[in-house]
Amino acid sequence: MVELPAPAGRRWLARLAFLTAAAAVVLVLAGAGVRASIGLLLVAAAGMLVMLTSVWWFLTHRGVLRWVAAAVAVAAPVTVTIVYAVASLIWVVVGFALLWAGMVVAGRAALRHSHHDRPAEFDAPPPARPFLIMNPKSGGGKVARFDLEQRARKLGAEVYLLDGPDVDVAEVARQAVRDGADLLGVAGGDGTQALVAAIAAEHGLPFLVISAGTRNHFALDLGLDREDPATCLDALEDGVELRVDLGRVGDRVFVNNASFGAYATIVQSPAYRDDKAGVTLDLLPDLLTGHRGPVLRVQVGDELAVMGPQAVLVSNNPYGLDDVAGLGRRYRLDGGDLGVLAVHVRGAADAAGLLFGGRPGTITRTTARHVSIDSDAALLPVGVDGEALLLPTPVRCSISPGALRVRVPRHRPGVPVPLPELDWSRLRQLALSRR
Repeated sequence: MVELPAPAGRRWLARLAFLTAAAAVVLVLAGAGVRASIGLLLVAAAGMLVMLTSVWWFLTHRGVLRWVAAAVAVAAPVTVTIVYAVASLIWVVVGFALLWAGMVVAGRAALRHSHHDRPAEFDAPPPARPFLIMNPKSGGGKVARFDLEQRARKLGAEVYLLDGPDVDVAEVARQAVRDGADLLGVAGGDGTQALVAAIAAEHGLPFLVISAGTRNHFALDLGLDREDPATCLDALEDGVELRVDLGRVGDRVFVNNASFGAYATIVQSPAYRDDKAGVTLDLLPDLLTGHRGPVLRVQVGDELAVMGPQAVLVSNNPYGLDDVAGLGRRYRLDGGDLGVLAVHVRGAADAAGLLFGGRPGTITRTTARHVSIDSDAALLPVGVDGEALLLPTPVRCSISPGALRVRVPRHRPGVPVPLPELDWSRLRQLALSRR
C-alpha cells in the first residue's frame, strides 16, 4: 500500500485547488482588464479552433492540401502568441497557466484515496531450470547492449536466441517444457511475450518478462524497469510471483490489447514495419472519413451495443481514464475485466474533443468479461499486441482472471498510484467538509 495525505490534509488540498483557480481568474481580470480578458479568451479560442481544424484537414487529406493544413496548424499558435506579446499580455498567460497547473495538481492530490492496494505478491522458490527466449533484434539490439544472454547463463538459465522471423516461438517454448523447464521467459517485444505467456499459463509455469522490446507496455504495467532490462533477471534469484490476467481474442492470447478498425488496418499494411509514419499518414484519410475499412459492430457483454466506431481497443484490464489511445498504462493487471474503448470521429469537433476527454458520443468506455466484434467482412484485421492478424468474424474477446504466474524482482520500480479524475463536485464536497 502507498500512504497518501490524511483526511485533514486532503481537505486543505481541495481548498487550495479552489483558491488557486480563483487566483488564476483574478490574475487575468486584474492584469488584463475585463475587456482585454474577453478579447484574450476570444483570440485563444479562435487560435485553438483554427489549429484543431487544420490538424483534422492534415489527417484527412493528401498532397498539397495536407501540407498547407500543417503550415496553418503551426502558424495559429504562433500568431496568438504574437498578438499577446503586442498587447503585453504574455506574463498574464504564463501566470494563468502556472496557477491552473497548480490547481490541477492540488485537486488530484486531494481526491486520491487514502491508500492504493498493490497486487498480491507470493513467495516462491527460485526456478531450477529456467528457459529464456531472447530476440537479439528486439528493441534495437538490447540483448547484446545489456549483455542479457551471458548474464542469464551465469544465473543458470538456458537461453534460446531467435535467429529469424520464421521460428515458431510457441513450439520452442513447448519443447522447453517437455525438456523439463520450470520457468519460461522472454526478452523481446510484447507480441513474443504473449505467445510464450500462453504456453506458461497452459502448463501452470511461472513466466519471466525481460524488458528488451521497443515499447515494453507489459513490463511497464508490471512495474518493471524499462531502462535497464538486466534488472529483470534479478527475479531468477530474488523474486516474487504475481497472478495476472490474460486476454484472449479468438484462440490467441494477448497481454496488452487487441485493436480493431483504423489502427488494425494500418498495422496490416505490408510496408508498415519499414515506414510506420508514412503508411499511417497515407491510410488515415480514408479510415477517418469512412471510405476504407470494415464497418464494425461491437457487442459488450449482454447489454451494450456500439455501432460503426472507427477504432476499437479491447485491453487486458482497462487503461487509465486519461488515455484514449491505449498508449498510456494500466494500474492493475488482476482486475478480471477487459477494458473496452470505442472511438467515433466524425469531424474536426470530434477530433478536438478527443484532446479533452471526448465529446458525448465520441468515446465509449466500459469494462466487460466478454466482447464480440462483428462486421460484414468475412475476415477482420486485428492488431494483437502490435502483431497483424486476420481473424474470421465475429471475433470474440474474453479474459482469463489470474491465469498467468509472473515472476518479478522483489525490488523493482513498481506501479505508481493512479491519478484520479478531476471531479469538481467531489472536490467541492471535500473542501466544504469539516471532518
